[in-house]
Amino acid sequence: MLINANFRSSIVRLASLTCFSAKTSDYLKILGRDLDATLRRIPLYNHKFRSRASMMVDSGSTAASEAIASLSSNRNVEDGGYSSGGWKSVNGKLSCGYSSFRGKRASMEDFFDIKTSEVDGQTVSLFGIYDGHGGSRAAEYLKEHLFQNLIKHPQFMSNTKLAISEAYQKTDSDFLETESNNFRDDGSTASTAILVSNHLYVANVGDSRAVISKSGKVIPLSEDHKPNRSDERRRIESAGGVVTWAGTWRVGGILAMSRAFGNRLLKQFVIAEPEIQEQDVDDELELLVLASDGLWDVVRNEDVVSLARTEEEPEAAARKLTEAAFTRGSADNITCIVVRFRHSGTTTSEPTPATES
Repeated sequence: MLINANFRSSIVRLASLTCFSAKTSDYLKILGRDLDATLRRIPLYNHKFRSRASMMVDSGSTAASEAIASLSSNRNVEDGGYSSGGWKSVNGKLSCGYSSFRGKRASMEDFFDIKTSEVDGQTVSLFGIYDGHGGSRAAEYLKEHLFQNLIKHPQFMSNTKLAISEAYQKTDSDFLETESNNFRDDGSTASTAILVSNHLYVANVGDSRAVISKSGKVIPLSEDHKPNRSDERRRIESAGGVVTWAGTWRVGGILAMSRAFGNRLLKQFVIAEPEIQEQDVDDELELLVLASDGLWDVVRNEDVVSLARTEEEPEAAARKLTEAAFTRGSADNITCIVVRFRHSGTTTSEPTPATES
C-alpha cells in the first residue's frame, strides 16, 4: 500500500505462534452442523514458516444471530509470513480458500476474515480483505469488528445494503475513537463479500478489489478508490481537499487512495463510505475473488480468473494467485480469498472480459 514515508510506522509487531498439525479434512461441529474444514500448511517460495489455522466459535453472539464460525490464521512474519487454508460447506455447494503472504515487505499489514453465521434462521457467509497502510492497527481492527458490527445491525437481513453502509462507517468511527496516540495515523482498505441466501453483496472502500466469473465472463464488482478518479476528485475538492502528484496521485500529497478506514488527519476527505454492488447467485456464477492490491497491481482481472479456474479447490487457486503475483514482481503484501460456487450440471469455458459500458 502506497503512503508517504513520514506516516509509516517504524514499529513491526512480532507474533509468536506455535506449530500445528491437522488432517487435511476434519469435520468440526459448529452451529450444530458438520463443517468440512480443509486446513493445510503448505510451504511456498522456499520460505520456512509456522502458522496455525483453525475454525473457532465466537461466543459474543447476539439474540438475532447465533454463534459465528470463523476461519482464521495467524502468521509469524519472521518465518516468511505465509499462510493458507480452506473451508467447504456440508452440501458442497460453497467452498473457499485463502492465501496470505508477506512478500517483499518488512512487515505484514494485510488481514482477512472468513465467517459463517446463522441469522434469523438463514446461513450467512462473510468474506473480507483488509489492506493496512501506515501500520497494521486499522486492518486488524476491521478483522475483529467489522463483521460483528454488521451482523448486529438491526436491519442486516431486511435492508442489507443500508446495514453494510452503516456498519462500515460505525466501525471507522469506533476505530478512530480507540486511537489515543495522535502520532499514529493508521488506515486500511476493506473489500468484503456478504452472501445472504441467494444474494451476494460486495462492498468496497479503498483499492482492494473483487471480481466474479459468470459462465466464463469476468465481471469486476468494485472500482478502485483512486484520488484521480473523476468523481472522487470532485468530492475531495468540494470538501476542501487537494489531489496532487507525488510519484502517484495522492490526497493532500500523502495518501494514494480516496477512501479508507482510519487516516484521522485526512478524514474530512478520505471517507469510509462503501460502494456496494449486488449480484444474484444463479447457475452462471462460478467464482468470486477478493484480494489486496498486491495481486491486482501485477495480475489483470482476466488473468486472475483464468488462473483460479484451473484449480478445482479454491485454496489451491488462492495459492496459485499469490505465487503468480510474487513471481510477477509484486512488491507488496499479497492476500486473496477465492470462493467457488458449485451448481449441478455446470460447465466451464474460457473467461472473457466484461464489456465496457
